[in-house]
Amino acid sequence: MEILRVDWENFVGFGQVYITTAHPGVIKAWHFHRHQTDNFCVISGRAKVALYDGREGSPTRGEINEYILGEGNYGLVTIPPMVQHGFMCLGEVDAIVLNLPNRLYNYEEPDELRLPCDTPDIPYDWRAEPK
Repeated sequence: MEILRVDWENFVGFGQVYITTAHPGVIKAWHFHRHQTDNFCVISGRAKVALYDGREGSPTRGEINEYILGEGNYGLVTIPPMVQHGFMCLGEVDAIVLNLPNRLYNYEEPDELRLPCDTPDIPYDWRAEPK
């Protein structure tokens, strides 16, 4: 599978590549970036990836998108700046998520803001069955 190409419409630049792992049932959410675009691909296991658009003036403000990615359904989710997002490992094995953000991580001034996975500010239940 090609994960991301410079000639695709959703390619907005390259900063770095990294992977993160979640154990079964673990939720890594919510967070967002002021300037960074993320590109998530679940390369091992399965994960529920959720996005919440809380951006002022956005035509999709208040909407939630949910994707089940990984073994049996590989794909790429592009997450624009200011969109809250996270993922939850599904199944009995770890989920490994590859991220190809368009910016380098800045250790002195991280472009990352976080909320707890159960924040009342986002109408989403991580434990609900996938849609």
